[in-house]
Amino acid sequence: MCQDETRLGLKTLTGKVITAAGVKPTVEVKWQRENFWIYGAIEPLTGKHFQHEYPKLNGEYFQQFLDWYLVQLGDDYAILQIDQAPAHTSSAIRWPENIIQELQPPHSPELNPIERLWQFLKKSLKNELFSSLQALSDSEALLRSADRIQEIFNQLIPILCEAAHYALRLEAAGSQTKPTKVGLLYASSYKNGITFKQVMSVSSYNFILEALFYAASY
Repeated sequence: MCQDETRLGLKTLTGKVITAAGVKPTVEVKWQRENFWIYGAIEPLTGKHFQHEYPKLNGEYFQQFLDWYLVQLGDDYAILQIDQAPAHTSSAIRWPENIIQELQPPHSPELNPIERLWQFLKKSLKNELFSSLQALSDSEALLRSADRIQEIFNQLIPILCEAAHYALRLEAAGSQTKPTKVGLLYASSYKNGITFKQVMSVSSYNFILEALFYAASY
């Protein structure tokens, strides 16, 4: 599971828009600093994800998230990829026995697939005004993003299962050709009416490779 937090607030997120040639777009903005945080964890290959709102990012609320996440896990085990934020590395954090922490290198958010999820979530909030934090939390834009994420994951899970079953059938038939995971996903996603690009767009370990190649080019 890949874990991280993102901040949402009343300060307007600005973004690009398409206008006629020579027309400079304008948008009303708010500068209020009120905000809340979404703590989340996601398994990119299955779409299994958890998220909870908290007023701040600190060790106390991270502990609350871990305790809440533990309840969601039940008897399962999880390896939790986290960054080295003080809230995550505090000696006061009590790690449950069935949650194993995996620290990513410092200053490398591009190594965490959940960053793509936050980008997707905030995209629909750009150039939007909200009267209060409650209005933001209940906004149709935020709910639409969450619904779209769930929709893509609901489509992705049977695609992954079909790809795995196809690989097993090839193995049972004694096929000498070993299809790649990417090839299997592409074939299965095309058959199910969802493009491979959509499958990988919300959160994917391919995101890590893209980021590393991008960083290496400079």
